[in-house]
Amino acid sequence: LSGKLAGHLTEIEQAANRRLELLMPQLKESMGLTEQMKAIDPMKWVGLMNNAKAKAEEVILSELIYQ
Repeated sequence: LSGKLAGHLTEIEQAANRRLELLMPQLKESMGLTEQMKAIDPMKWVGLMNNAKAKAEEVILSELIYQ
């Protein structure tokens, strides 16, 4: 009713995007996702990238949304 919801949601979205940018390189490294793997086996690389993104999103949801 006070008109603050849109601003709050924007703030949460920006925080989630920043967190995703921090988590993805860490997850890629821990999972061995390299440009070499991408060149050798692109299908495996895509599958692992999807897994890494899903894991990062799960962490972000638990940290920012479900708390």
